[in-house]
Amino acid sequence: MIKLMVEDLELKGKRILMRVDFNVPQDDNCEITDDTRIRAALPTIKYILKREGRLILMSHLGRPKGKVVDKLKLDPVAKKISELLGREVKKLDRCVGPEVEAIAKGLAEGDVILLENLRFHAEEEANDENFSRQLANLGELYVNDAFGTAHRAHASTVGVTKFLHSCAAGYLMEKELSYLDKLIADPEKPFVGILGGAKISGKIEVIQNLLDVVNKLIIGGAMAYTFFRSQGASVGDSLLEEDLLDVAHGIMESAEAKGVPLILPIDTVIAQELKAGVETDVVMKGHIPEGWQGLDIGPQSVDMIKHELQTARTVFWNGPLGAFEVPPFDNGTNEVAKVLAASDMTTIIGGGDSVAAITKLGLQDDVTHICTGGGASLEFLEGKKLPGVEA
Repeated sequence: MIKLMVEDLELKGKRILMRVDFNVPQDDNCEITDDTRIRAALPTIKYILKREGRLILMSHLGRPKGKVVDKLKLDPVAKKISELLGREVKKLDRCVGPEVEAIAKGLAEGDVILLENLRFHAEEEANDENFSRQLANLGELYVNDAFGTAHRAHASTVGVTKFLHSCAAGYLMEKELSYLDKLIADPEKPFVGILGGAKISGKIEVIQNLLDVVNKLIIGGAMAYTFFRSQGASVGDSLLEEDLLDVAHGIMESAEAKGVPLILPIDTVIAQELKAGVETDVVMKGHIPEGWQGLDIGPQSVDMIKHELQTARTVFWNGPLGAFEVPPFDNGTNEVAKVLAASDMTTIIGGGDSVAAITKLGLQDDVTHICTGGGASLEFLEGKKLPGVEA
């Protein structure tokens, strides 16, 4: 990576403004249910503190849409990062202003503070110049370790870089970009892509890009039904993107022209509604009756995918293969996750619900790399430049 790295900066005694991605899931009591993203930023945080930097962390949480929302305040995050670091991380009640600036400038070497939720200010997502300048006034150096927001041109990811002389990437950012770059430029073959989730829309460019580098592409999840329908198969009441039938057909033609097998499920677990405890059945592809919907890949499809993965050396997986949040429609996703975790191949999990599935099974340490940003990883694989990285 020809980028300035945190190790290239002289940190001692300097105020380092660091963008992290602490947008973590919480329960109704604002208790953090998955601290993966916080843990992912620890190597960079610890490095800066060890080098006696004065650290100012900034993040967003949720979608408050420019307003203060009590349940989206970062107090639980400050508590969790304090636990993980074994030292107090003071959370401020604001993220800009004279009071915040005074606290930032009064930090001692090795101190760390966390600013309040950036998205309580509409100016953050608007990449407002004045707001960017106010954030930049807090630090002397800038480090971006928030890969999950790298595809957004916001004040904290792009705007601040115009007002700070030295802007570097943290360890997490470097790790994410290195793994994804290798996927496109030099993956160990055979390389198998697995794409699931609800919709083709948003993944069209990813699919086209992957067809140039993978040896096989496996499609699962609800998006498979759009492919089935484009072949004239019956999909009952399954989730469908009618306006993308021609696109799905074109993707299949493109895969055939490039000699890349595009593998669709051969059987489907169906039900009349997405609900735990409902009656289910398993039918072969194209035989979903009206009033029923496909909600998971079937047992034959699971076995087929396991077989297809036997010779793989690299796998990129994005998107669950069924409605995994509601058992028993999580079986296909869980079975594939277990296969990947038990293998010795390079396994890259591309953010979003696939990460949730891996984490739910406690297998996060058994895969090669988990992307902390689903949207950012997909845009990278589409071949797009990420504003936060470019800045």
